Amino acid sequence: MLTNEEVAQDIIRKYENAVSEFDDPFGLLTFTTNRETIISLLEYLRDHAAFRINFLTDITAIHYPDSPDREYCVVYHAHSLVQNFRVRIKVYLTEADLHIPTATSLYACANWMERETFDLFGVIFDGHPNLRRILNMDEMDYFPMRKEYPLEDSTRQDKIDALFGR
Repeated sequence: MLTNEEVAQDIIRKYENAVSEFDDPFGLLTFTTNRETIISLLEYLRDHAAFRINFLTDITAIHYPDSPDREYCVVYHAHSLVQNFRVRIKVYLTEADLHIPTATSLYACANWMERETFDLFGVIFDGHPNLRRILNMDEMDYFPMRKEYPLEDSTRQDKIDALFGR
């Protein structure tokens, strides 16, 4: 059975300074890499004789508007069906450069996930075969999951704060 420590040490040996911020919240091995390394790392984990982390579960993003030079985080979840082992990999991007390589050459399922992440957050997956909106209208000129708008409409008159515990 694989352990987080065993997998983390192997990744550190292979990628050295290209990986960092290792953690294991709720037992899930989590770490950070960069856009230059992500495809090589996913391929390494997939093809590793012992790990066989061969199922890409999810690709998504998170918007951190108050984190300079790390405003966006692209998150990959992958799973070894053979070893029953999961991993989370994060890649931070700046708001000025939302480009990251596509993983569609490694995983066919990345096609839809990357399109969804582009559609909701505006992350551009370089080399994607069909990067266009998948859930929203093509005419939308914004990305709805970005934290660019207030949570509430301050102009509404029909809300009574006392009814909402305020």
